[in-house]
Amino acid sequence: MTSAGISALGASAFSAPDKAPRPLGLRNNIHQSVCYWVYHDIPLDQFCGTLQQLGLSAIDLIGPKDWPVLQQHGIYCAMCNGAELGLYDGFSHPEFHDALIKNYTEWIPLVAKAGYKNLICFSGARRGMDDETGMKNCITGLQKLLPLAEKHGVVLVMELLNSKIDHKDYMCDHTAWGVELCKRAGSENLKLLYDIYHMQIDEGDIIRNIRESHQYIAHYHTGGVPGRHEIDDTQELYYPAIMKAILDTGFTGHVAQEFVPSVPDKIASLKKCIEICDV
Repeated sequence: MTSAGISALGASAFSAPDKAPRPLGLRNNIHQSVCYWVYHDIPLDQFCGTLQQLGLSAIDLIGPKDWPVLQQHGIYCAMCNGAELGLYDGFSHPEFHDALIKNYTEWIPLVAKAGYKNLICFSGARRGMDDETGMKNCITGLQKLLPLAEKHGVVLVMELLNSKIDHKDYMCDHTAWGVELCKRAGSENLKLLYDIYHMQIDEGDIIRNIRESHQYIAHYHTGGVPGRHEIDDTQELYYPAIMKAILDTGFTGHVAQEFVPSVPDKIASLKKCIEICDV
């Protein structure tokens, strides 16, 4: 979508609601979102209506061409995407900087005009590179974008992913590395997407890490370990305690459901997991 197209829709139409609809009687202390890729077999227009029925008003990982669909339903995009080159061709490698800077320079104003805030980014793979060199390369690339992000009030959010099971060789695979990246960048417009599933696999100690690093976290994703399925008692994490720990930090952003349902009725599974996180 062009900048003019987003502007014509009006930023106010995309403003983040303070409270989601509550047909299920949700407490809504935790503002929840849902990653659409898990439900991509359901047309987006239909899925937005389903979210409203479930009591949610936010969705993750939607790019500009689909934002008008969200606007029609009053659904907020809690995490925008589309500027990245993928998980592995990221800011840790200078050969990708020109393309990334071009993409993000275009996307950042679009995100702002739509009334959104968070835009995802990735470190990329190591490909034999040591962590310190990768971090310096990330800073070099990101610092060319952060003034623009600051100007538009957009936060570049780097996702923490596990490199043990799902994303072999991914560089930003530990909280400490991501936190150090944010510290060196020196900008409130670079933060982390703390994926609870991924971080349980690579480092564990979820609640302690959230408490100690929360000021650098802009967003959370869920998922059961092992298998990335439902976040109920079939897996090893106790999500109500994790959600309470997130609340205790004063977090006011979104926690997005990103588990992959293990049962045919995906929506019933989603409803159950929404209720688990509604502490």
